[in-house]
Amino acid sequence: MSNRTASATSQTSFYGRLIGHRDGFGFVRPDAGGDDVFISPKEMLKAMHGDRVSARVVGTDRRGRPEAVILEVVEHANRNLVGRLVNERGILLVVPEDQRIKHDVIVAPVDTMGAEPGQVVSIEIIDPPTRYTPPVGRVVEVLGGVDDPGMEVEIAVRKFDVPHEFSDESQALAKKLPDEVRPKDLKDRVDLRDVPFMTIDGEDARDFDDAVYCEPVAGKGWRLLVAIADVSHYVQSGDALDRDAYSRSTSVYFPRRVLPMLPEKLSNGLCSLNPHVDRLALVCDMVVTTAGEVRAYQFYDAVICSAQRLTYTRAWAAMCDPLSEDARHLGPLAQTLGHLEEVFRVLLAAREARGAIDFDSVETYMQFDANGRIEKIMPRVRNDAHRLIEECMLAANTCAADILKRAKRHGLYRVHEGPTPERLRALREFLKVQGLKLEGGDEPAPGDYARLAKEIRARPDSRLIQTLLLRSMQQAIYTPENVGHFGLSYEAYAHFTSPIRRYPDLLVHRVIKTIINNKGHYLPPYGDTGLDDPMHRWRNIGDHCSGAERRADEASRDVEAWLKCQYMKSRIGEQLRGTVTGIAPFGLFITLDALYVEGMIHVSELGAEYFQHNEVLHELRGERTGRRFRLYDSLVVQVARVDLDARRIEFQLVPSMIRATRASRPAEREQDFYALPQEEESGSEMPPWLAEALATGPSSHKKSSKKHRDKKALAQTEKTHKDKRSKKSAKQKEKPAVSEKTKVGRSAKTARQPAGRAGSARKSRRGKSTR
Repeated sequence: MSNRTASATSQTSFYGRLIGHRDGFGFVRPDAGGDDVFISPKEMLKAMHGDRVSARVVGTDRRGRPEAVILEVVEHANRNLVGRLVNERGILLVVPEDQRIKHDVIVAPVDTMGAEPGQVVSIEIIDPPTRYTPPVGRVVEVLGGVDDPGMEVEIAVRKFDVPHEFSDESQALAKKLPDEVRPKDLKDRVDLRDVPFMTIDGEDARDFDDAVYCEPVAGKGWRLLVAIADVSHYVQSGDALDRDAYSRSTSVYFPRRVLPMLPEKLSNGLCSLNPHVDRLALVCDMVVTTAGEVRAYQFYDAVICSAQRLTYTRAWAAMCDPLSEDARHLGPLAQTLGHLEEVFRVLLAAREARGAIDFDSVETYMQFDANGRIEKIMPRVRNDAHRLIEECMLAANTCAADILKRAKRHGLYRVHEGPTPERLRALREFLKVQGLKLEGGDEPAPGDYARLAKEIRARPDSRLIQTLLLRSMQQAIYTPENVGHFGLSYEAYAHFTSPIRRYPDLLVHRVIKTIINNKGHYLPPYGDTGLDDPMHRWRNIGDHCSGAERRADEASRDVEAWLKCQYMKSRIGEQLRGTVTGIAPFGLFITLDALYVEGMIHVSELGAEYFQHNEVLHELRGERTGRRFRLYDSLVVQVARVDLDARRIEFQLVPSMIRATRASRPAEREQDFYALPQEEESGSEMPPWLAEALATGPSSHKKSSKKHRDKKALAQTEKTHKDKRSKKSAKQKEKPAVSEKTKVGRSAKTARQPAGRAGSARKSRRGKSTR
């Protein structure tokens, strides 16, 4: 047990949040901090994922981790659930869509609201589970059939508890707002309606937070104006619109649908900086030197009228060719775009000079048919028009952080801390094996990362090393304590430029307005715990906003995974080339090169032998043959199974290859047979869920829910090892007959068995959905 775990669980009992796992076990995350504590599947019957519980450590599990029992459920987290209604031998059950919840919920026939078995429903929990009784609920909403268009979003918003309906009070307040800027709104504002601002966004954008303008300043550089929608003028602190915005904290972007943080009258209308209409804005007015430094800045309230709505594609075309049709269409605005490109170049050079980390990545987007199903997944091309807007926004955000810091006002910073000692140690061990070195000692600077990233660009394994550099760093959060932004190499950084879709930006706007208007400190009406400490309230608000951001990401990933599973159901049996984008003790994560779809090969499918997981080299290595599977190896796989319930796609190595390898390939050559030559750079992206699956901590090597293990291969493997052990010395015979890798696979299978009479319903439902 680590010191952190010991300190958190040394008391007789402790409190924490229960984190369920799809294989039936779980962990308690202690309120006091420290490592998660293991909870067995049997103990998980007492509570549900997300519940706050009282627990007590009673020993260690077979892997040496502290194990606890649940004493009491202090707070139930699941008031409502979404799932499918099933009829199991005359008993109506709702099987939750969230596979971290293993309790099927009993529903009385009178409480179904007319729902038919197989339909997706939302239920209210009437009686929570106990160790001996399942939960009981009633249907409160019938969502429809599982294959109905848009059902994946309806499920996700309820599964992850994403607020998706505005309150009646909020909608009524939005209706009272004007449709356009009124004369009285212009009081004490700088009139910039004659300045030719432009917006540059994606083709499908509907809410325009920002508009930009640039002009040269003789002998000084450029004057850069970033105008941001003045949401705070219409959304007052603590009103119904603000309460709903705080609850959501962010807009959630799904394929084909957006859940806005604000009602559409504001997000797409009154606040959006649409072209050729007057709009209120908070402007960051900067002087940028030829060295790319912001020498001076000021914030002020203004009214603007955007002269042009450009897309990234059109802006890039005009930047590439001043004589192109896109450039001619801009007319006089082409000169403004030229000045913006000039200031972008010097800002980018300054970014590189200060050592900001810039990793190459591939984003994708989905094209859909008339039924809402994926037609194809395409890489999103990133050009200098994207980077131009990014650099302008970064400059404004740093000014926002600077004014908070100089005025000594409380607010939310966007903080990104450097690597933890544990992750840094693992990274250095890997780099040492590769003949590389990360400078900086125990506290490397962003520039050390940037120099190494530049050094490896020409290497064939550059994508692998870049991925590991990225994984060594922490996740960015919102907090009132400014400790800088490691990745961007800023001493202070805040989010200011997107108040339509991010609540922290709206808070920063309010703080800046109190500064420029010489008013007192701004204190939000949320996060109060009864303590007379403004920083404590701001911390709670930062935690809430960071959590809402993660919740939105999880919901978006869930929807994308659902759609990709639907997409791949018709491709079962196809053989495709893929790239290894993740390695865990239980198998390989593969991204298909041509389709940009992620899936997994379970370790039992790799061959009739045990595979050692090397965390330093990031590889699986066969104990008998020495065959290795490494990150970014290229493989040919067959689509074996699609599990829509688990949002999981499973691959196999091509069977003919496995047989040929076992029959005739020498051990030292078998790896070459699986790992095909890298003929060209793959466009595969590192999926966000993969980084989470491989994150450090007790849950990092969770057991796989493998339902159709190759029993014949496993039996052959065990027989091989039994024969080998019979030839070893007496000392060797004392070693365990089954390695940790096999235990992981076996325990995953047993841990999945559901409790009580709900078990057969869950099995039949999943079997039907995957055929």
